Amino acid sequence: MDGSFECIGVTRVDEALSPVVLSVPHAGRDYPAVLLSALRVPPAALVVLEDRHVDRLAEGARDGQAMLVQHRARAWIDLNRGEDERDPRIDEGARPQAQGMPSAKLRSGLGLVPRRAGAAGDLWRRRFADGEIVARIVQDHRPYHAALAALLAAARARFGIAVLIDVHSMPPVGAHAQIVLGDRFGRSADARFVARLEAAATGAGIRCARNAPYAGGHILERHADPAGGVHAIQVEIDRALYLDHALDAPGPGMARMTAVLRAMIAAVEGEALAAVATPGRALAAE
Repeated sequence: MDGSFECIGVTRVDEALSPVVLSVPHAGRDYPAVLLSALRVPPAALVVLEDRHVDRLAEGARDGQAMLVQHRARAWIDLNRGEDERDPRIDEGARPQAQGMPSAKLRSGLGLVPRRAGAAGDLWRRRFADGEIVARIVQDHRPYHAALAALLAAARARFGIAVLIDVHSMPPVGAHAQIVLGDRFGRSADARFVARLEAAATGAGIRCARNAPYAGGHILERHADPAGGVHAIQVEIDRALYLDHALDAPGPGMARMTAVLRAMIAAVEGEALAAVATPGRALAAE
């Protein structure tokens, strides 16, 4: 790769300068006109689906790590859902009989193309044709996942290990936690990497939880392969930590949270390099 490139709705892909790869799939603010024309609610209602400005947070925290950012809005297509998570209530191409038991997210209206957005309720005035959804899959979903797979493969080839940090943000969840680390209940990453993320955050006075209420979605399920040296962790960050009181624009906490996320990334990177330098380290018991 030549350092970075841009494709439809996606920027930035860099060389493997670190075993850590960053993914930001839900911060997109690009709303195509054809999408807006199908809305039955004000466009502002879609903002609740965004991981608002978490791309700016991740970019500030990034220090040589490869990073992939989706610019298309999540309302257009959700990269953290599988291609088969199509909602028959809004998607004429959905084949419920081929899906098996629908996921909880799909049942709640948060499938490959979201049907609902918080208190706004149902979003669309019409169902989308099969060809419309297939075009979104081909133009946005598949390129993102192909690029992410390539980045992880490059990091794994260069360093002997790769760790994906899938960066998201969440609404405030009260006293429960300010950061939620998801590893699909231990299936997507060695516990040492989660522990390093947690220690860096709690060391900065931030409350953490694991896998509740977010354990990680399709991105972790698709790309994680701990036995093959590819680990993946979802990081959900309370928007109140870095946005203003309206949870809309970058706020006074942005600089502090950028530094915290940078420290978390550095901690995982150090652990990954140590694991390669000391065979068996990453798999040793805590």
